[in-house]
Amino acid sequence: METKLNNAIGKRIKKLRQEKDISQDRLSKLADLSLNTIVNIELGINSNPTIETLIKIAKALDVTIEELIK
Repeated sequence: METKLNNAIGKRIKKLRQEKDISQDRLSKLADLSLNTIVNIELGINSNPTIETLIKIAKALDVTIEELIK
């Protein structure tokens, strides 16, 4: 179940990012995270992103943390 949830979060981040026409590289810079981190979260490879990481991504996408995990 945890993997499915994290995979859903990664898909949601990707969808929001694409809706805002932001590249993975740009998101990584806006969120002050490595490009590898963004790629791995979106692909579901990073199965345990920290809340701090999710907060940074939410801020960079100008959405609430709830929007990332719904």
